[in-house]
Amino acid sequence: MPELPEVEITRRGIAPHVIGRRVERIDVYDRRLRWPVPADLETRLRGLTIDRVDRRSKYLLFHVGEAALLVHLGMTGTLRTWHDPPPRKPHDHVDITFDDGTVLRYRDPRRFGAMLWVASTADGHPLLDALGPEPFDAAFDADYLWRVTRRRHAAIKLALMDNRVVTGVGNIYANEALFRAGIRPSTPANRVSKARLARLVVAVRAVLEAAIAKGGSTLRDFVGSDGAAGYFQLEYFVYARAGAACRVCKRPIRQSRLGQRSSFYCAHCQPR
Repeated sequence: MPELPEVEITRRGIAPHVIGRRVERIDVYDRRLRWPVPADLETRLRGLTIDRVDRRSKYLLFHVGEAALLVHLGMTGTLRTWHDPPPRKPHDHVDITFDDGTVLRYRDPRRFGAMLWVASTADGHPLLDALGPEPFDAAFDADYLWRVTRRRHAAIKLALMDNRVVTGVGNIYANEALFRAGIRPSTPANRVSKARLARLVVAVRAVLEAAIAKGGSTLRDFVGSDGAAGYFQLEYFVYARAGAACRVCKRPIRQSRLGQRSSFYCAHCQPR
């Protein structure tokens, strides 16, 4: 599933091609995404100009005045821009054509993504209203994490992946950040000291920044808006490396299950 770095890379790749461009036509080939593509999306968006493209957690927002097109990539979704698009394939569900001929194509083999209309961004949207701070926001700091985790007996990794606590930190980058901070994924959140939470904040930002710089992680389907695969997966310290030697201490990486997701850690580098 594309996580925050992959969505941010997509945003940065698309924005220069669509900002300031007017929507000429929308072709919806299959509305059966996680939530159906609105039946009136074509008429709502046609003729409007994209003012800016923002990211909120793992959602992309294509702003048109006070309204916006909200896009989520789901597990296998990609957005690519084309000036001379190839023939449509079965998993290509939506084409948005702009006034200069650029085509923004949404592809999603498993159809777990979404393309929805937000009538007023000022009034919010149910998918966005309950989200916590962004990892790069000043509000996401050790004092904040300390406050929101004191009554949480669940594992710190599960708290880190809760979008109500902090947005966009999925399984891959939670594992990697906890390794860098020296915290074991299964440690109860309310047992992590403020000093260690401060290290975790730094580690989360460092991991996400590094992943964005490397084009994100391509494990299955993800490619950027230009079709290029990411290569941050080559630099994982723990994720998907069970049994391999730790890059720091050379002891084997271990694997466990937390919240139905695989967790990876080094028992020596992450003692508690």
